[in-house]
Amino acid sequence: WILGARPRTLPAAIAPVVVGSALAFAHDGFSFWPALAALVCALLIQIGTNLANDYFDHLRGIDTVERKGPLRVAQSGLIPMNELRLGTSLVFAVTAAIGVYLIVVGGPVILAIGIASLIAAVAYSAGPYPLSSHGLGDLFAFVFFGLAGVFGTYYVQTQQYNALALYVAIPIGA
Repeated sequence: WILGARPRTLPAAIAPVVVGSALAFAHDGFSFWPALAALVCALLIQIGTNLANDYFDHLRGIDTVERKGPLRVAQSGLIPMNELRLGTSLVFAVTAAIGVYLIVVGGPVILAIGIASLIAAVAYSAGPYPLSSHGLGDLFAFVFFGLAGVFGTYYVQTQQYNALALYVAIPIGA
């Protein structure tokens, strides 16, 4: 499960929350619980995306024994497909449950970011047009690790729109 979570990818989920929280702090708007919930959700979405990617890439025949790179838990048989599907679903369910708190705090803006994030997490490797298989992975990583991550974290703490939150999100997404 740790291999499937791909710990080396988790700093990409942490960085936008740290930057959004730092900007909120600089604007006297830092709020611990929303910041913590945003961090946990970001980490869980990244883990869920990694697990879903492992599952769907193996299901589609993308991850085979000829694959180069880090070991994949589905392709290698370390986690049976039904368990991987269940584990992925549980990660996304816990994310959504914590996300309810963020929605209560941040309102419709956070609801939209949360729904879009969960859809993109699955659509990265699944569905009729997997983003990662059509050259859209980098674009969506920019949007969600940058713009949505930084702005959403800032917004859920301050309840304010701020162009600076989007400007500082650009290098994080890039």
